[in-house]
Amino acid sequence: MNKTLATRLLLGALLVPTLQGCLPMLAAGAGGAAMATVDRRSLSTQTNDETIEWKTSARVSEKFSDNTHVNFASFNRKVLIVGEVPSADAKVEIERIVNGVPQVQGVYNELAIGPVSSFSARSNDSYLTTLVKGRLVDSGKVNAMHVKVVTDASVVYLLGLVTQREAQTAIQVARTTNGVHKVVNLLEVIPDAQARELDGPAPDASRQANPTGTSG
Repeated sequence: MNKTLATRLLLGALLVPTLQGCLPMLAAGAGGAAMATVDRRSLSTQTNDETIEWKTSARVSEKFSDNTHVNFASFNRKVLIVGEVPSADAKVEIERIVNGVPQVQGVYNELAIGPVSSFSARSNDSYLTTLVKGRLVDSGKVNAMHVKVVTDASVVYLLGLVTQREAQTAIQVARTTNGVHKVVNLLEVIPDAQARELDGPAPDASRQANPTGTSG
């Protein structure tokens, strides 16, 4: 199995639960731990984001169930809302509910007013998310785990803590992905020095090659 295929399979295993679902069920065990170690958010912020997602989903579901399709993605305590609602009043009310959830520091309300999307449309959105993630890996210029990709109605939303160079790469990759109609940049740009600090020391190549520390 070549390196690119192996990487894509690993990404798929980790990302499938978070592509389009309302609940932030992240991969458990070793997979979840691996994601946490490469995330530039603090562990407490990651936990807050997961909590925000399930709380917003639960609160909105209590009030809106018919003729609505709403997904939430929280990153760094800022919440992206996508989907379809039947009226402008519903769109405003959902944003109000989300703003009332503890720890939420900002809302991107991208809800569309109209009929609920079809299953095939949602499946296509999931496919596009996977495709963009795979192309980010192939680019070799940005760690795909630093960019959260959300797709709705063939519009790709990018969230994450990235450098200017990484942001430019991610946006270009998403824009040139076949089937993507539009890219919305919600990335938070940080200085290169801060990114290096958050990423921690680079792995020791010699130790990786010989993890037991013994000679051959």
